[in-house]
Order: sequence, then C-alpha cells, then structure tokens
Amino acid sequence: MKTEKPRVAIQGIRASFHEEAAFKYFGENIDTVECNSFKQTFEALQNDQADYVVMAIENSIAGSILPNYSLMMSYSFPVVGEVYVPIQLHLMALPGVKFENIKYVTSHPIAIRQCIDFFDEYPHLKIVESNDTAACAKRIRDEQLTDTVAIANTLAAKLYGLDVLERRIESNKLNFTRFLILTTHENAKKKSVLNKASLCFQVTNQVGALAKVLNIFAQENVNMSKIQSMPVLGKRNEYNFYVDIEWNESKQFDNAIRQILKYTHNFNILGEYQRHEDDTTSKPLKPEKTKRYIKVKKLNEQKDE
Repeated sequence: MKTEKPRVAIQGIRASFHEEAAFKYFGENIDTVECNSFKQTFEALQNDQADYVVMAIENSIAGSILPNYSLMMSYSFPVVGEVYVPIQLHLMALPGVKFENIKYVTSHPIAIRQCIDFFDEYPHLKIVESNDTAACAKRIRDEQLTDTVAIANTLAAKLYGLDVLERRIESNKLNFTRFLILTTHENAKKKSVLNKASLCFQVTNQVGALAKVLNIFAQENVNMSKIQSMPVLGKRNEYNFYVDIEWNESKQFDNAIRQILKYTHNFNILGEYQRHEDDTTSKPLKPEKTKRYIKVKKLNEQKDE
C-alpha cells in the first residue's frame, strides 16, 4: 500500500454501491476517487491518481458485466481481492415529504427493474432512469425536489440527508453483486492465504478441447466457481474463457495450471487472491407494512372501486 489511507477509484459518486463495496473491503478510512466510467477507474490507477480500483463484475440477477472483462485484459492490472455486497434498495425523499405527494421515481434502470413488484402497486408514479443510484439521491438534495423519490442504499440517504420512506423494496431479497479489487503490479502484495484465482485463456476449436481443461480441474480437486466466454475481437469462432477457480491446498492449483497449459493458448492469470468469506446471509423479508404503505394502498383500492 502506497499510502496509509488508500485512494480507491470507483465508478459513480460517493454513497454508491461501489463505495459501499470499498468500505466493506478496506474499511471507511479511504479516499474515494469518483469516476464517470469503469474505464476512467483504470485510467486513474494507471495515472497514479488511485491505489486501487473497486469494480463490479457480476450480479446474481443481472448476470456478468461483460465489458469489464475486456477492461481487465486491456489494462492487465492484477486482481487482489473480491467482495460480495447485498443489494438492498430503499425509497428515500427529502425530510417531511409524504409519499402521497410523490409523482416521480428516479434511479439506475437495473435498480428500478429490481423493484418492479413494489411499483406495480403504484402505477401513477412516473419512472425516470439515471446512470447512478447515489446521483439520484444527491440530485433530490441539491435541487430540493419535493415530488420525487430515489431508489438507493442507506449510505446515500445518510450522506445526502434524505428520509427513508420504505426499506427493502427490492423484489428479490437475495440479490448480491460481486466486486473485484484491482491494483498495480508494484502495489500488489501476496497474502498468506491464497485460495482463489481468475484466469483467462483460449482453447483450440476442436472437439473436447475445453472438456480436457475442465477435467483437469476436477482431477486436481479444484472447484470452478464460474466460467464466462466472450468472442475474441475480429476472430471468427475464437473465444476467451474467463474462469474463476478455488482450491484448499496450493499444490492443487499448481498442478492444475501446469497441466492445462498444454491445452490452452494466450493463457493469463488475472489474479490470485483470498476468496470472500461471509457468514451473514440476506434473509427474505416481506415489505414493511408502515402506516404510509397501508394508507396509500387503501387510497389505491378506493380508486379502483
């Protein structure tokens, strides 16, 4: 680590889920470097404006964020860690604003889609999509919008001084996003515990070529926790395979890598790190039947009569 207080580049602004992931991995004593895009986070790291990048790579509902795999290959920064963050979405507004007076709901389109069951109850609300959940909360604060609510996390409500009108409005209460931690080769430090790796390789376009690689993992008791394929740009029928593997003993990993090199080309180890361990689980919750929720639901029922 170059500084006692690490500079961490994130896509988005403060109080976004990326900053929540950074806090979970590093603790809250960090300098957050806000970036408009994932590419800008890598540029910040390359230009020594940041010490680390925290980057979302997959969501349990939306799936993989494919462009980020290409960024990892383009910049070649090693992965040194991972963290899983439960995606808990809350409805928030300026203090004193009542739900009955709300006309607009604003958030990231994925966040909105993850709350569709909640908004089916209120078809009169107009949806306004934006590029960042935290930015929506900030806009309500900055422009003092009294007819708009944002969907964001508790960090955003706290930072931008908003009241949470309804908690946990996401349809799927077991939604997680996986974030990768990347840094420069000079800044990377080997941890005492290494039990996970991210790989990228190609195999020949022959029958059973990929199966040979997967069989080696199985024979060496190496667990493949993920596989993702992406076409090689400009080459027909050629694919990069992005694979995450886990092991209990380092010799299992070493033996597997030594053998699969015979059947792959353009082989890259994107990073070796300690897999995320978290005993906490997100239990399914029913929507909180607050006084506001019950009152508005009755109003809707009266309209239908």
